[in-house]
Amino acid sequence: MATWAEFAAEQPDLAAFAQSRFAADRHALIATLRKDGSPRISGVEPDFTRGELWVGMMLDSLKSRDLRRDPRFSLHCNTTTASMTAAGDAKISGTAEFWTEKDDYLKDLYDRTGWMPEGGELDLFRLNVTEVVSLTVEGDGMVVVSWHEGRGIRRVTKK
Repeated sequence: MATWAEFAAEQPDLAAFAQSRFAADRHALIATLRKDGSPRISGVEPDFTRGELWVGMMLDSLKSRDLRRDPRFSLHCNTTTASMTAAGDAKISGTAEFWTEKDDYLKDLYDRTGWMPEGGELDLFRLNVTEVVSLTVEGDGMVVVSWHEGRGIRRVTKK
């Protein structure tokens, strides 16, 4: 399992592309697994800071319970047909690590944004990655660039 910093050091271009797509709209969708194994899709605001990928959520929310029970996730940037065609699409999958030492993160969050969750309370997860995928349109084809831990980069063009 790679931290975002480790992945970015290995694949700086794909990391920069993915970060730019998630930064284009602060909102993203995260897929988690419910207790019965069925998928749950929820909104989150991913945060690339201090070289890592983080998501915070309401204390004991359903998505937080999902991730604490089964840490596997998939994260998808918020795109529309128009924005996907113009700028591309990004997806990240891996496992979420529940983070209990939140003080430094919260101080940094406040310093960068001026926002703090009420009472400084949130469930915080560091997202470690096993897969990062970009999709872009080039000419009349879709280009899929994927990185999988242990396999490296693969580029496929689909017409």
